[in-house]
This record gives sequence, C-alpha cells and structure tokens, in this order.
Amino acid sequence: MTAPLRIGPYAVERLLGVGSFAMVWLGYDPALDAYVAIKVLAENWSHDLRVRERFLDEARLLRRLEHERLIRVHTVGELPDGRPYAVLAWADGGSLRDRLAAGEIPAPTALRLLGEICAGVAVLHRHGVVHRDLTPGNILFRSGGPGGEQVLIADLGLAKALAAASGLTARAGTPGYMAPEQDHPGAVVDTRADVYGLGRLGIRLLAAEPSRPNPTRRDPGRQPAGLLLRDGVPPAVAAVLARATAHRPADRYPDAATLHSALIRVSGPVASAGPSGRAAPADARRPPGPRAAARRRHRWRRATAAVVALAAVGAVGVEPGGTGSARSGGDTYTTGPLTVALPPGWSAAGATWAGQYGTDGEPEPALVLSPQPRRWAADPRLPGAFVGLSAATAARTSPAGFLAERTHGNCTPAPTRTTRQAGVEWTVVAYRCDQGRPRIVESAALHPGSAALVYVQITPPPDTDSAFVDTLLAGVRVR
Repeated sequence: MTAPLRIGPYAVERLLGVGSFAMVWLGYDPALDAYVAIKVLAENWSHDLRVRERFLDEARLLRRLEHERLIRVHTVGELPDGRPYAVLAWADGGSLRDRLAAGEIPAPTALRLLGEICAGVAVLHRHGVVHRDLTPGNILFRSGGPGGEQVLIADLGLAKALAAASGLTARAGTPGYMAPEQDHPGAVVDTRADVYGLGRLGIRLLAAEPSRPNPTRRDPGRQPAGLLLRDGVPPAVAAVLARATAHRPADRYPDAATLHSALIRVSGPVASAGPSGRAAPADARRPPGPRAAARRRHRWRRATAAVVALAAVGAVGVEPGGTGSARSGGDTYTTGPLTVALPPGWSAAGATWAGQYGTDGEPEPALVLSPQPRRWAADPRLPGAFVGLSAATAARTSPAGFLAERTHGNCTPAPTRTTRQAGVEWTVVAYRCDQGRPRIVESAALHPGSAALVYVQITPPPDTDSAFVDTLLAGVRVR
C-alpha cells in the first residue's frame, strides 16, 4: 500500500492505523495550521453499498451529536476513486489501549477514568444510540489545555440507532468486551450491551486480575467472590462491576448514566466526571504530590503527542524487564528480544510499540534511544531513534511496503536505498524537513531467523551522514 500525498486539501503525514473497514491517516490542514485524522474506507469494501452507508452513518452520527465527549467530525469527502473519507479531530494523546500497554494506571486515576468513559457513553444513550464495541482502543485522549485531557469515545462504526438495533443486527463487537447477547444475530441489542462493555472496561482498569474470566457469565445471580480489586479501589465497586457484567441484560444497569451514578455512590467524587471531561493522565505508578503531579502531567502530555506525531509509537513506558546500561559510552541496552548498541553519550528506555499487537494479543516490543530518551519525543533539538519489532507487520507487508506507509508529507525524501549491516538487509528512506526536526530517517528490515519486521526511525545528530545511520542499524540485534 502506497501512502497518498494528499487527501482533499490535506497533506498526508503518515498512516495512524488500519482496521477491518478503514484506514486512518494523519493529515495536516495548512489553512488552520492543525493536524487532523482522516478515516478512509478500505478499498476492498468500497463497492459494498451496505458498508459504505455504515461508514457515512458514523460520520453523520458524530456530526449530529457534536459533543465534547465524542470524537468530532469536521467534514466528509470522496477520493477520486469514489471511496468516502471523514475528517476527524486528531486525538493527540493516543488511546487507552496504548496507555494500558505502557504500564499499570494508578487505581484512583483508573476509577476516575472509568467515570469519564461512562459519562461519554451516557451522551450516546441520551440520543438513543448504542455503541456496541467499547474497548480500550476506542477510548481516546486529546489535549485539553492546562491541567488535563479530554477523554473521547470513538469508532462508532458498529453503533446504530436503537430503532434499528433489533433482529436485523449482525454479530459485531470485540471478544472480551462484547455482551453475551451480541453472539446471537437475532437478539435485541440495546444500551445494556454497552453497560456490559463498560463493566468489562472497569474490570480491566480496576481488577487485580483483569484477565480472569468473568465470574458472572455462567451464573448471573452470583456475586463475584473471585473478583479481586486493586489496592485503593473501594470494595463496593466489585458489586457494581458484577451487576454491569451480568450474563442476562435484565440483571444489568439500564444504561451508562445509571452505572455512572452507582460508581459515584460507592466510590465518592473520585468516579465523577466534571463538565470539562478531563481526566488526569495515566502515566504515574504511584500518586504523586500536587506539584509533582502537575509537572508529570505536562511532561507526559508533551511526550505522548510528539511521539505519536513522529513515529506512531503512542504512549512510551519503561518496561521492568529492560536490562543493560542506561549510561553513555558505547554500551548496549536490551529490552525483551531487542538489543541495541548505544552511540557514545546516548542511553535507552524500554517501551511498547503502541497499536502493534502480536497473535497472542500482547503489545509488541520497542525501545527509544537518545542522549535523553525521556525527552527525545518532545524536544526536536535532540537526536534519537525509535526501534520496534513486529511479527504481525512482517506477516502483512514487506519492509519497503511498510516504509511507504510512513511518509512525511511536508518533507522531501531522498531516493530509497538499501544497506546490508551485520547480515541484515535494510531499506532506508531519508527525509529533509522545513519544520520541526530537519532530518528523519525511516528504515525497516526483515530480521533473519525471527520472522519479524524491525523498524528503526532515526533523527540523526547534526553534521552526520549515512555512516551514522548505518552504524546504528548495525548495532540492532534480535534474540
């Protein structure tokens, strides 16, 4: 797949994600000097009138509701080949899935976040709309000014008006979050299906063992004696989550607003959602003091937005399993199967590749290296590199095809070159840019023996040439 240079009036920066029915590109609006997300119907569905209508219904629905808790639609259009696209607000803070992959969210923040999500879904329910696919990947964050972020409900591609959500409703949803009745095409799907999804999100956020099977699934009348909550979560929350995830719809809360009220009753103001809809960022391992929390929120927000904008990494979090030196002096650093040789003066931090998941459902490994890896994403003056390993990507495309998805619309590319380093054949594309980082180098390879694609994005130090890039690539090893 080759990245388009433009979609309508927008310059295309890179691919943000690929789903079953659509691709999402990061675009730049020169008139407003702002980034947008452009959702384009996938080619293989472009001639299916039912899917086209569902695609446009989502955009119309979001435009009609126009609420601060929902992802906003700016406009819709059509490509020269006839495929429709929708221009959406860009969620520069990534998704809840990214943040959960980066590390555990502190319990008070997780409880408050669950309240924010319930408040967002309650907006849909007030307008007679069922989402039907509430998952961590569909909960997004957008910078909302000093002191917090906006929590947004996204991807209504499976949503339908309650009047239509009846016997004609096809099975749709995500296993693990999908209500039991969604397994049956003839069942009536209403707001209680979303209550189930919210309950499963609550278990993922608040349970000590979130992957444990739902104890209420086979016996809807039984309380979840086996549901252990994390430290800091009021014990009464367990009964609320049990009722929300009851097997029979009749045993659940009737809608998201009622579930939200129940959470507030048992946990107090911590689960309430203010009018701004802002929630504290989810990067801290322990609740910090007020001043430290403000500083950390600011740093996390800047770093997340910049990493998403630069490398489609999403949230970057330190992995406890990372080993090796974090000092300068040409040492190596290892995290999971990845090892890198550090240039003099550089250090590294383990991470996960946001949005990249293996066949086991686990996030795929990555790392960041730089003279200051914690600041690299947010500071365009710092050189550095992102290294990611993905078996899932290797199964669907080649290194050259993957790099074609990673174009930089406002930069000038040099001709693609190949270089063989330490027995690995790399495809390399270098860009010169007028704004931000002056040079960005994209490189990818299929690593021998690992059946995985290795992706390395580099912002080289000033006054270095391709030899620096080749030396860095030669130091990337996979176990």
